[in-house]
Amino acid sequence: MELGIKGERKIATTDEKSNRGPWQDVDEADWQDWRWQVRNRVRTEKLLDELLKDAPEISRLRRTVIRTYPFAVTPYYFSLMKPRDAGDPIRLQCIPDPRELTFSLGGVEDPLEEGRDMPLPGLIHRYADRCLAMVTHSCMMYCRHCNRKRFWKAGRAEKARLGAMIDYVAATPGIREVIVSGGDPLTLPEAVLDSLLGALRAIPHVEVLRLGSRVPVVLPMRITPSLVRMLRKHRPLWFNTQFNSPRELTKEAALACRRLVDAGIPLSNQSVLLRGVNDTCETMRELLYGLQRISVRPYYLFACDPVRGADHFRVDLWKGMEMMERISRSTSGLCVPRYVMDVPGGKGKMPLQTFSLLNDSFLS
Repeated sequence: MELGIKGERKIATTDEKSNRGPWQDVDEADWQDWRWQVRNRVRTEKLLDELLKDAPEISRLRRTVIRTYPFAVTPYYFSLMKPRDAGDPIRLQCIPDPRELTFSLGGVEDPLEEGRDMPLPGLIHRYADRCLAMVTHSCMMYCRHCNRKRFWKAGRAEKARLGAMIDYVAATPGIREVIVSGGDPLTLPEAVLDSLLGALRAIPHVEVLRLGSRVPVVLPMRITPSLVRMLRKHRPLWFNTQFNSPRELTKEAALACRRLVDAGIPLSNQSVLLRGVNDTCETMRELLYGLQRISVRPYYLFACDPVRGADHFRVDLWKGMEMMERISRSTSGLCVPRYVMDVPGGKGKMPLQTFSLLNDSFLS
């Protein structure tokens, strides 16, 4: 492996080829090539049915979901899955589920009412000192719990719209931080992302850029030395990602994160508390310890938003508070994220502090 960053050492891949399912005969160079991974994503109902071998009725119901909520899964992320286990935490996050069309808990398309804080399409300006630019609605993989599922069919923001976002930020001196999000901004061509970050960095009152991406989780091969060299030009740049399961903490993911950290780009993790994925103390603690080992700061743990199509992921708030209380009592503070919920109606984040709400007798 060519060394793109001074001092970088080669790390062995996590999975033996025998664990790669239908891709076990793929050449190692192709497997580690992010472009090959993108070209060979699982995107068709036919291929998904062949890989999962579910009962015909399940496949039929899944096709109904796909017509409403598309899907795409990289071979890399698919290889982390136990495909025949319907309750597998990797499968739950990426495979369309008939429960996505069950709206029993009153889920809504835009639970955070982001639309009311958009002075122009794709740019959310809710807080005075920062804004969020949705530069694309495309993702390398479509997470089934996503709170922006309503945008999945919209694709990439056109050049004119990106220009309008930059103009707005330049004309609003109160903005000191811009969060570049989506979708996933790392689906943009490298030159386009470089140009966008450069234009934002050139605005005198913009002090900090933040990038939100799940690429280190679902396609860590995309964090190439070339990409990292480009990103480091735009520091101070903070990188927020979303690991939800300790099974996602592979050697490939660790290498991707180390490349960013070694380039002076701090990483923070924003997990979502998901039923069946990470809603036990044991699983969450394993995730938090693993993040610390690869130099990723556990930043937030979000309660799952009441977005339409994600009811089956939602965990009772009290259960989440009890879990985080137990973890905070036995875990280094450096490993403990802030447990918060986005208040429906666009009212911002509310910390779910437990110390004042729960007592020893309740937890015993």
